[in-house]
Amino acid sequence: MKSKVFHLDRLVKSEDLNHHRTLYAGRCAEWFVEAGFIAAASVLPADQVVCLKIHGLTFTNPARSGDIVRFQSKIIETGRTSLKVLVNLTLQNASEPIVSGMITFIHVNELGRPEPHGLVFEAS
Repeated sequence: MKSKVFHLDRLVKSEDLNHHRTLYAGRCAEWFVEAGFIAAASVLPADQVVCLKIHGLTFTNPARSGDIVRFQSKIIETGRTSLKVLVNLTLQNASEPIVSGMITFIHVNELGRPEPHGLVFEAS
């Protein structure tokens, strides 16, 4: 499997802000997991993918109301039943991430039990 980069753009609105008037971490985490899920569901059936773990969510700069933010997600590692996805968040037309982290997703069967996916990752 060759990894592809996926993009998810969002407009930061007033209801997405915290008491400092910057993007609320909880809303960012919701979008972060969604962006990672899009990458995982590109190679596995969406109904057979669950989030196991967020490996940190590091904020280096804020986003504010009116900003358009872009989540970029890419599968970086596969295990027997797992996929690890790298997710970065940038402001529109910027190259340096303002948020970054990783998420592990698990391939599951109809009973919700981990099941081997048979995918092999090719480093790019």
